[in-house]
Amino acid sequence: MNMSLPTLAPTTETELLERCALIEGLSFSQLASLTQTPIPVLPSRRKGWAGQAIEVALGATAGTKSLPDFHHLGIELKSIPLNEQGKPAESTFITTIPLLRIHHQTWPESQCYQKLKRVLWLPLEGAKHIPFEQRRLGQALIWSPNAEEERVLASDWQELSTMIGTGRLEEIDASMGEYLQVRPKGANAKSLCYGFDAEGNKVLTLPRGFYLRSRFTACIAGLMPLAPSGDPLLRSG
Repeated sequence: MNMSLPTLAPTTETELLERCALIEGLSFSQLASLTQTPIPVLPSRRKGWAGQAIEVALGATAGTKSLPDFHHLGIELKSIPLNEQGKPAESTFITTIPLLRIHHQTWPESQCYQKLKRVLWLPLEGAKHIPFEQRRLGQALIWSPNAEEERVLASDWQELSTMIGTGRLEEIDASMGEYLQVRPKGANAKSLCYGFDAEGNKVLTLPRGFYLRSRFTACIAGLMPLAPSGDPLLRSG
């Protein structure tokens, strides 16, 4: 593969999209070779691998910090696996929720908003019948929520954050929120952190994260242009 990894972070959105174009159409095995990030043997360990490998390929700068992946551009990278119909195969993780601090935040200063105000969406083949190594990367799109989308996102965030901050975390389930939902975010049931109960006491609980519902990301997938070849990988149907 006659391609080398960037040594510096992209300095503009145009440069970032140019880098995306260079890896468009690559299979996961080719991406693994390019980035020297081997695909885990066990399927249970593959979740998140593609996103991490893409970060390496594009020169993401945030690492494990709670900042947008290309923080100097204010852009978050989100890979989005698409099923056979070109629809998102799952909900999309946005950010871990700071359970003890979220009641001090407002929507504009929240980690959730910082991650969503400018997003580089990169579609991936996610159909289960395609062997993992053979799944390909699609054509990227840089997106920001429009006024109505942001209104709903902010409303969801406010409602869910208020419940968390007032000790009603255990009342929240994945059905709440129109676009955003709260779900457990931990390696296993032993991965615990502190939150508040209804009396304001610190209690151990499962970590939680904000996720975008697949019905919302399906609308974004519909904005992604077809590849030059007309490949249906990028078409939302």
